[in-house]
Amino acid sequence: MKDLDELVMGFRRFQENYFTDDTGLFEQLRQGQNPKTLAICCSDSRVDPSLLTDSAPGDLFVIRNVAGLVPPYQPDCHYHGVSAALEYAVKVLEVEHILLIGHSQCGGINGLMNLRAGQDDNEFINRWVEIAKPAKQAVLKTLAGKPQPIQERACEQASLLLSLENLLTFPWVVKKVEARTLALHAWYVDIQSGELQHYVAKRGQFETLVKHPEKKDNES
Repeated sequence: MKDLDELVMGFRRFQENYFTDDTGLFEQLRQGQNPKTLAICCSDSRVDPSLLTDSAPGDLFVIRNVAGLVPPYQPDCHYHGVSAALEYAVKVLEVEHILLIGHSQCGGINGLMNLRAGQDDNEFINRWVEIAKPAKQAVLKTLAGKPQPIQERACEQASLLLSLENLLTFPWVVKKVEARTLALHAWYVDIQSGELQHYVAKRGQFETLVKHPEKKDNES
């Protein structure tokens, strides 16, 4: 299979870059991991957090799921993959930053916005994206009558803010945030423009953090 052969070749290049005896990183990684940042993001193949941030192995602890959602704190007998990984990052690895990364053209949010009862036979996706249902309801109320692409973009960003709120339902996250040993952030990757936005809490809005290279050149 050509695709798998290419992946094998890619791993060989990865070895050459990181796992050779003449790289200090190789020895560090053999001893364990010590990432300072937890990245929570969508499973979408276009928004790999390590590639987006040009991070090396060991820099990021990563949680990926459909739409990059964080569920609220629910200590019960069910399985909680996101919450378990979050707990490990915060309690064991003691990360200093939690970075939520959302993006435009998100299939999970598109599915949420178009979700209708009995519409399809998905066993898990519909239930999962309903975590962001409060974001959808807020957008449909404030942007009623607006074109769907505008509503979906707003919901993509609103779901990031909802995940920020949900993070603060975990008592051990709140404790570290209040102690100022843990900071929470929300980024939005605009795939169409190639720009990065971040949420500025004091102004209550997303603002451009990194512009497209061509726009930078035009402004200089």
